[in-house]
Amino acid sequence: MESSKEESIIEAMLFAAGREVNVKEIMNVLELGAEDIDKIILKMKTDYKARNSGIEIIKVDDNYQLCTRKDYYEYIYPLFDNRAKPNISNAALETLSIIAYNPKITRAQIEAIRGVSADGTVYKLLEYDLIEEAGKLDAPGKPTTYKVTNKFMKMFGISSLEELPDLPRYKLDENEQIVIDEVMEAPMPEREETENNEEN
Repeated sequence: MESSKEESIIEAMLFAAGREVNVKEIMNVLELGAEDIDKIILKMKTDYKARNSGIEIIKVDDNYQLCTRKDYYEYIYPLFDNRAKPNISNAALETLSIIAYNPKITRAQIEAIRGVSADGTVYKLLEYDLIEEAGKLDAPGKPTTYKVTNKFMKMFGISSLEELPDLPRYKLDENEQIVIDEVMEAPMPEREETENNEEN
């Protein structure tokens, strides 16, 4: 099968699906390996960009989706201006950030970090499909845990949580105030140590 035909088939699949398509679904249709699929789609993405196409292919975890380019949002949104638009408050964004950086976190843990009740914000984020239940914590009462959804990653333009920016390291001063610019003496995670070694 010629590469151009494979590209056309993948494009047709993504267009017809109108949703995220798992790489395994594409593998089953084309009878190709995951690496081959990734290479073909990478070429398609490059071709779309080269001809300044109005569409693009995004990747979220092991899924691909055909989408309109963000650059053309202002021209597209009038077609859908009757849709309900999420109104995300600062409190909801703060809660969303906590969940993104702490997958499988409970509501009580979120409240412990924020210092206020998280009932309303968690409910709203579930309603907007930006977070979802991630299971039950093996603790008394089996509290529900939460994680962000693929919709969250698409909204913020990332393919996986590994692309989230690193959090600043901090410690408390003598007045119990957070000091961002000072480096904590506690050992940092292995990934950050590796990055520091590469810089040196």
